[in-house]
Amino acid sequence: MTPVDLARNDFNAYLRLIKTLVKEKLRPNEHRLTHIDGVPEDLTQILRDHGLFAMTLPRKYGGLDLSTEQQVLLQIAITRASCVYRARFSTTVGLVCQSILQHGTDEQRQMYLPRLGSGEMTGAFALTEENAGSNAMAIESTATRIGDHYNINGSKRYITNANIADLFIVIAQTDINKNGANRISAFLVDADTPGITIAPIDKKMGQDGAPTAEIIFSNCCVPLSALISGKDGNGFQVAMAGINTARLHVACTAVGQAERLTEEALNYARNREQFGQAISEFQSIQNMLADCRTEILAAKSMVLETARKIKGPLDKSLRADISCCKYFATEMVCRVADRAVQILGGAGYLANHDVERLYRDVRLFRIFEGTSQIHQKIIAQHMINEEEHRFL
Repeated sequence: MTPVDLARNDFNAYLRLIKTLVKEKLRPNEHRLTHIDGVPEDLTQILRDHGLFAMTLPRKYGGLDLSTEQQVLLQIAITRASCVYRARFSTTVGLVCQSILQHGTDEQRQMYLPRLGSGEMTGAFALTEENAGSNAMAIESTATRIGDHYNINGSKRYITNANIADLFIVIAQTDINKNGANRISAFLVDADTPGITIAPIDKKMGQDGAPTAEIIFSNCCVPLSALISGKDGNGFQVAMAGINTARLHVACTAVGQAERLTEEALNYARNREQFGQAISEFQSIQNMLADCRTEILAAKSMVLETARKIKGPLDKSLRADISCCKYFATEMVCRVADRAVQILGGAGYLANHDVERLYRDVRLFRIFEGTSQIHQKIIAQHMINEEEHRFL
């Protein structure tokens, strides 16, 4: 039975398989993920073979047909290894696949989803610009209709998978005379379309193997059929379909990385001796370990509880709950990472220890898919506007 068949028929067995994969294949190869511009092909093929590009898709498109709760458990398990592995498939399964699945035409779904789900194609999501990040309404890229096609012009920055993507979802203005979201549309653009230039790969604090870069569109000509859903003016809704899935998956990743960091810190504390005993016997170390476990449990419970509520399209209350998960879990993992470095002391600051790399990697989680401050705003606005105040 293939991993994909196993996932569809016995999820618990599939989850055990993924945990074994993490232990025996992914973690031993983490040293290969630094100072490179992507996950090596042999490791990427392992991710494909285990169905990880298909986790958010229904069976009709080759997907694993997992519930949201199962996706959460899978993401937590896989991110006990470097989050760079997760980055290799996450944009494809979240931002790209969900945008097409929820808003694409039947033809667009049939054309792209099976190949994205198999890992044959890699997706990238081109929204962020120099002057448009948290405020997506400020995008300046344009898509001008000329007869039977659109010309896309503008630049996008910090785009994950920019250098390896086969397909871009591009968010651009189609009517500058309209106000608000109605002037924004979403397009499916093949990476080999003339008029696309990929800038040099960004040099980042962490996550070396998860490449990002600026993309420049110069009179990039796409057919009318590239317009997602076949109509203009719904680009913001298209974007949010993928973004909400991505935010929940980032929260799962924070939990998985926090578990890994705590494991590293605990193992070190058990084996490091000072004053004739393991430092795990010191109350100050125990306090930090206890705080790590407590906060991980809180975040994991929050993410799983939210996932269980998701049965279909998200209502406004669930969007706020996802923001709670993303905000709390990503802040939590950075506190855990700081404690892990503190427990290891000088060893935790050296670049030859996993904790140092993990510490740098997780710092990004509080920034992308909405900064912590943006999620605070989303949560508070929902509380203020909600009539029934169900959260009380």
